[in-house]
Amino acid sequence: MTNSSDSAVAVYLDFDNIVISRYDQVHGKQSFWKDRDAGFDEAKLRQAEIDVHAILDYASSFGRLALTRAYADWSMPFNVRYKKQLVDRAIDLVQLFPASGSKNGADIRLAVDALEDMGRMPQVGTVVLAAGDSDYIPLAQRLKRMGRYVVAVGVAGATSRSLAAACDELLTYDNLPGLTQNGDDEEVEQASPRAPRKSARRGTRKSGSPKTEAETEVEASTDAEPSKATRSIEIPVSTEPRLQPIFVPAGGSQDDEDDEQALARQATRLLLRALRLLGEKDPEEEWTHSGTVKSQMKRMDSSFNEKELGFKTFTDFLKSRNSVVEVDEDNQTRKVRLRPGH
Repeated sequence: MTNSSDSAVAVYLDFDNIVISRYDQVHGKQSFWKDRDAGFDEAKLRQAEIDVHAILDYASSFGRLALTRAYADWSMPFNVRYKKQLVDRAIDLVQLFPASGSKNGADIRLAVDALEDMGRMPQVGTVVLAAGDSDYIPLAQRLKRMGRYVVAVGVAGATSRSLAAACDELLTYDNLPGLTQNGDDEEVEQASPRAPRKSARRGTRKSGSPKTEAETEVEASTDAEPSKATRSIEIPVSTEPRLQPIFVPAGGSQDDEDDEQALARQATRLLLRALRLLGEKDPEEEWTHSGTVKSQMKRMDSSFNEKELGFKTFTDFLKSRNSVVEVDEDNQTRKVRLRPGH
């Protein structure tokens, strides 16, 4: 069985393995255990933080993610910091307490689970292992004999060459196409326009338009002379208008605008990540079909919907991001690519 974008994908993360390997890569060999005993520095943890989204985005380029599972001792503070990333991607978490010393037995548990899963999930064509330990060589070999396409993601300097040979593909963490690039925040902010509002909200009235009969009656009642009964009661009169505006601005509240802008930025980031990922997968293809781009974006974030952002079609959404992408409509099929420098 070869990998196909139509097949399902199973992802297994030896989380402790990849977090520790990344920390040692950034700060030097054995730094993790030395700093753990001395007490971790927040700044150093941040520098070596793993981008879980980038790993899963890469895995999604092989097909729909049918299973994502991570193994670790989740009671440890250096793992708790990943809570938001893990929850956002709905990753199944397996708790493993260390049985002896620093060994938590993740490799054995992961291997047993993977083989069991493949026995009952024939739709899975690709298995992604986020780990670099040579202990996973027998698992990779067995998965290949079962007809699965095996991909490993490991940290450079901590990934076994024998594991690379046992897998169909191996990519180092630093080469993941979905990793955030410098200057992305400013770029995304400038390239994230919201769709123009088509019309005013219900209840708004254009300036200068005729007043309704109900509005005329309201004004007449406020200007009318008060009755005797009303004059006999002394009520403090405020200098402020007695009637509050009954129409809301077409633009909505400031909170609504902030939420919409946040969604617009999120959609732009998703588009950039998808295009970079597809470009890395097939570097010889300069242009990508817009349908392929949208499918990849949906695999990376199933909540994406251009209509929720105010765009009638996906092409309209792409054109609104014309500062970072180009759309080719010369052919019957629309194609898109990143602009040079992005």
